Amino acid sequence: MDIEKLRVKYEEWRREFLIPLLNKMPEQRKFETLYGTKIRNLYTPLDWNRDYLDYLGFPGQHPYTRGIYPNMYRHRLWTFRQYSGFGSPEDTNARYKFLLNQGQTGLSVAFDLPTQLGLDPDDQLAYPEVGKVGVSIPEVESMSVLFDGIDQGRISTSMTINATAAELLSMYIVVAESRGINVVGLEGTVQNDILKEFIARNLYIYPPLHSMRYATDIIAYTAKNLPKWHPISISGYHFREAGATSVQEIAFTLSDAIEYVSWTKERNGIPVDDFASKLSFFFAATTNLFEEVAKFRAVRRMWSKIMRDRFGASNPESMRMKFHVQTSGAALTAQQPEVNIIRTTIQALAAVLGGCQSLHVNSFDEALALPTEKSVELSLRVQQVIAYESGVVDSVDPLGGSYYIEWLTDDIEENAWKIIDHVDKLGGAVRAVEMGYPQREIAASAYEYQRKVDSGELPLIGVNMFRKNETTRIELHKVDPESRRRSIERVKRVKENRDVGKWSKSLDELRRTAEKDDLNIFPAILNAIRSRATVGEISRVLREEWGEYKPEPIF
Repeated sequence: MDIEKLRVKYEEWRREFLIPLLNKMPEQRKFETLYGTKIRNLYTPLDWNRDYLDYLGFPGQHPYTRGIYPNMYRHRLWTFRQYSGFGSPEDTNARYKFLLNQGQTGLSVAFDLPTQLGLDPDDQLAYPEVGKVGVSIPEVESMSVLFDGIDQGRISTSMTINATAAELLSMYIVVAESRGINVVGLEGTVQNDILKEFIARNLYIYPPLHSMRYATDIIAYTAKNLPKWHPISISGYHFREAGATSVQEIAFTLSDAIEYVSWTKERNGIPVDDFASKLSFFFAATTNLFEEVAKFRAVRRMWSKIMRDRFGASNPESMRMKFHVQTSGAALTAQQPEVNIIRTTIQALAAVLGGCQSLHVNSFDEALALPTEKSVELSLRVQQVIAYESGVVDSVDPLGGSYYIEWLTDDIEENAWKIIDHVDKLGGAVRAVEMGYPQREIAASAYEYQRKVDSGELPLIGVNMFRKNETTRIELHKVDPESRRRSIERVKRVKENRDVGKWSKSLDELRRTAEKDDLNIFPAILNAIRSRATVGEISRVLREEWGEYKPEPIF
């Protein structure tokens, strides 16, 4: 293509057609990305004239811009994984069986706040929150009930758990062993991303350095003992939910990933190619379709460069970014909640066009309550219609080559590198967290977003446009009030009926291991779970040895 000839023709078009039109009819608003870059009305080869092989290449090959597998969804669809958990294990088990019968292909466990914060349901502090925003799993008997009638050897299970990830993964292992399942074949993920807790979610227990030891010891243990398990899901989703832009979401996620890889290599002495292939990621999808697609393509390319150029990975599997996507909870509105079905459909489409490996679609009623069976079934149907009816899976990376998409992919990557470089200069992700840098940046972006919504500059249907005065009445899910009692009674029975000698010995061993920084903490936690120790008891030992984190004000 003659670029100079194109440039002349483009200027002619602007002068003779576009500018006269704009003089008569100005554009209706300012057009820019959600992170602030101006968007032109048309993109041509003048805006993306790069080397195809260096920047795009072919799917399944470095730099993986077009996907991590050569045939993508023509070979295998993404995992349909609806996030679910509430009440007691019995309640959630019933919901899992319902979802599996409706066509869900992987499980995703939401735990209640006491479980996430290392408190048993019979703890006075835990009582009001037992089973409220997730399922209560304080000990291994509850995990057994949660997976009653579900074959752990045939299903992939994702567990959204961080500060107590080792305890919950240990329970999953022990339950599988009790059923004669070879744990070497277990497939799934624990989120185990404590840095994002310090930045955006605040469900941490121990100080940052101890927390990093805890997280990377899980990575090291699974690398040797659970080869099919993903020991961490490095999560940008929560940054986006807290108000981050798409650029901040991927930049802070990759900075955290760099920290986890560095710690695992240096603390545990494991070569990067021995564990990197099992690192996984978790991102949000908002309603801006093209920006989200470009974001996924950009972050996949960036990760391949980081692994190859920064860490010297040589195994292609180490450079392939595998990621789960959840549609945006923050984008859901309580006003006109049915409109959320349209939002989440666009968001799910972005995830698929962006090449995700796993997907959860939020239910339209989640701005008001936990989803009902009806609403969660509808969310699963959104995935299924995209997969089987839309045609977007027929070709790999169908938006690749669009001048706009390629320009946007490059622009997101360029801006994200600037943030990563700044985090590096601060001393890495842990140091940046201690200084409050990502927290402040995300808070500033959240403020700016809300200002734009409040002013009407950023349209939001039902909130600042096309509002209705009447209240929409929809059926809401209600957690069985008896579920708390069942969880409390079960944990009390476990404490009364276990072998006290084995239990006490296992906690003493855990304490000695926690005292010695050169030991991996996971085997001691696994042994304590085998001895019927509870999440609260294990966390109490580690709290006593490591302390609890009390952050300094960041503003």
